[in-house]
Amino acid sequence: MFFVYQLQSIEHPHERYTGFTDNLEQRLAAHNNGQSKHTSKHRPWKLINYFAFSDKQTAKAFEAYLKSGSGRAFANKRLWPEEKSHSSL
Repeated sequence: MFFVYQLQSIEHPHERYTGFTDNLEQRLAAHNNGQSKHTSKHRPWKLINYFAFSDKQTAKAFEAYLKSGSGRAFANKRLWPEEKSHSSL
């Protein structure tokens, strides 16, 4: 199986990351151990979503879509948890 996953920083919730792997558990551990230069400064990370594919090319295409402008807009509206606003009454 091939996975497209979305992570959110626990300490910096506005920091998010979308990636691809064939071993989700190992990849999440690598992110949290600082082994990725793209995510090391905002760890620890929590897994928000993952999508499993039997075909590598389809998974890579979905990852590319989620990283595109329209894919980010879709993910922000449908996949990421809503952020609670701190507006005053």
